[in-house]
Amino acid sequence: MPSDPAPLGHAPQDVSGDWLPAGPERELLRAALVRLEVAEMGSQAYERAAALAGVGRCYRRLNALRTAEDALQQALRWAHASRMQDLEVDLLCELAECACLLAEQLGEAEFRGSHAALERARDFAFEASVLARRVADPQWERSTLLRISDVLSRCGDHDDAAWLTSRALSLMPGGTSRG
Repeated sequence: MPSDPAPLGHAPQDVSGDWLPAGPERELLRAALVRLEVAEMGSQAYERAAALAGVGRCYRRLNALRTAEDALQQALRWAHASRMQDLEVDLLCELAECACLLAEQLGEAEFRGSHAALERARDFAFEASVLARRVADPQWERSTLLRISDVLSRCGDHDDAAWLTSRALSLMPGGTSRG
């Protein structure tokens, strides 16, 4: 598995992806980095957030989880600046999933790093659960809560995961109202 490249500060100048073996993942990353470069030339916060999110997703697929998390956190800052709450919630879910994967990857061999990643995963998940209440679409909120519940369950927070699952089920037709 490839190791993480240098952290993102902005669009990397070298988009060759030489650290990757040739293949579709490399081409997807190249395209995402080019999109980011183009977005950085503009002034639209949403475009930058979307481009950084794409870069983060590519790094996550490549199992370069620290770099993925960095790109997703940058995307979250731009999403917040663009006031796109649905994008913020989605990015928080992705960050929670990414941090949880990192914790699993580090395991017992790197206890402190693993513990810190689990704490970040929990923080991202809880922030997403709070913001999810503000979306207008109950079906989207329900799927988001179930996504967060899965992360919390993988983090060992089974009670909180069950509570979020219950909250999600209450949003189904015939369930109790939001509250």
